[in-house]
Amino acid sequence: MYKYTEFDTAFLAERNAQFRAQVERRIDGSLTEDEFKPLRLMNGLYLQLHAYMLRVAIPYGTLNSAQMRQLALLAVKWDKGYGHFTTRQNIQYNWPLLRDVPDMLDALAEVGLHAIQTSGNTIRNVTADHFAGAAADELADPRPVAELIRQWSTDHPEFQFLPRKFKIAVTGSPNDRAVTRAHDIGLRMVERDGETGYEVIVGGGLGRTPMIGQVIREFLPRGDLLPYLEAIVSVYNLLGRRDNKYKARIKITVHENGIETIRDLVETRFETLKTAFNGADQALLAQIEPQFAAPDFVAKDTAPYDRAYATDPVFRAWADTNLTAHRQADHAIVSISLKAHGATPGDATADQMRLMADLAAKYAYDELRISHEQNVILPHVARADLPAVHAALKTAGLATANIGLISDIIACPGMDYCALATARSIPIAQEIATHFDALKLEHDIGPLKIKISGCINACGHHHVGHIGILGLDRAGVENYQITLGGDGTEDAVIGERAGPGFAAEDLLPAIERLVRAYLELREGRDETFLDAYRRLGVAPFKAALYPEARDRHAA
Repeated sequence: MYKYTEFDTAFLAERNAQFRAQVERRIDGSLTEDEFKPLRLMNGLYLQLHAYMLRVAIPYGTLNSAQMRQLALLAVKWDKGYGHFTTRQNIQYNWPLLRDVPDMLDALAEVGLHAIQTSGNTIRNVTADHFAGAAADELADPRPVAELIRQWSTDHPEFQFLPRKFKIAVTGSPNDRAVTRAHDIGLRMVERDGETGYEVIVGGGLGRTPMIGQVIREFLPRGDLLPYLEAIVSVYNLLGRRDNKYKARIKITVHENGIETIRDLVETRFETLKTAFNGADQALLAQIEPQFAAPDFVAKDTAPYDRAYATDPVFRAWADTNLTAHRQADHAIVSISLKAHGATPGDATADQMRLMADLAAKYAYDELRISHEQNVILPHVARADLPAVHAALKTAGLATANIGLISDIIACPGMDYCALATARSIPIAQEIATHFDALKLEHDIGPLKIKISGCINACGHHHVGHIGILGLDRAGVENYQITLGGDGTEDAVIGERAGPGFAAEDLLPAIERLVRAYLELREGRDETFLDAYRRLGVAPFKAALYPEARDRHAA
């Protein structure tokens, strides 16, 4: 993984010292809250419902054990003993005191982490496939180019005050695990005539007006990436609306101007920028790439794994759901669920973070990943070591065998924390998870992605959930809309709203009716919920959700 240079270290020290002085001026009253707000947002500090919240960037979701231990330290020393991993591959601390934030930032800098550009109308944390560098289906590791983009975009003088926030995601696999089509720019590595390049997608995004991104370039050579990205963002910076924040994202710019117009403007700007870069970006990439070289994998006999899989049904259930094929046949990718039944999705205690750091150091070549699905990944584990890893995870409540199942729910903090939320998300996720665990239906249901947002901003990605849940305020009462058939993969599609919303107490029975209808309608266990929905359409699922309407129609 990338290691900070002397320049990086000096830059971060100067930036943190600057913010420390700004915090001191806020505390002594020299700065009003209105004056302080843009300064704190540039350093990842929000004012939430009950307290300040610090959002820390985990660039492209990659950590080592020392960094994870430092995240645990922050949780214990300056928060309430836990952190919350988000859909942007960040970690949030929900209870810091303002006076402590500069010390937190200095502690992060000690291990090469920061909170720069985790907020504001700028290019946010660049995200990537959480199996990057390990997946068997990967064309190339996307993290070196994600690091290149991070360095290019950090404090870029032209792009610090964009019309609205801007998000970029990168994947190196044909199976899209980074939701690239729901980003302002999505990059998918592709191969043409033996050359690796990028499919460039523009204008995706969820929130108030969800849209799937459109392909602006089917194949962009690797060497042209940064000038092309700069062309896109500079065109958006010029055309993007600043008169209405709800229409300021690039998805609206693309929609209002048309993809052909945007493409022509970008290509014209690109031709000017291409020569200006003069190869400096490729020289920098050449320095970055060796730092992401694959570990020296140690070959081990897989007999311990084979024996545990054959004799231990608990281990076998975990292996079936939480392991993914690795590029090395005698290794596996381990997904650690932060979704124990009844837990808050994405939360990890300091003790759990330390355990995961220990496992990474001992068994995973000192690497971890954070997924946009709010779980933690050990990307390289020898199959021989998997029984030991599983046993250690069990001691910390981290061995839940539910990755990709109904209780592996993405949920935003909702009204428990967020000042923007209009409904709760966390209790809804907890109720669904514990309910289906009690019914012992989870593994029979199979792959099913539920995503929950507590407001229209869609931080829980509900639009691309197989079942999406959006919490709204209806005359002071929480009301939950359900969308069906969403998908965040390479076949991305926005889910279809099923009909009227449900009161909080009616939502869980509605979800159960929906799931039981699927179990009755599917053509065998191999047909997933999403496959059945695509085959049958919305009608039978709406009938299950709204039986009173069905009964009235029948009468």
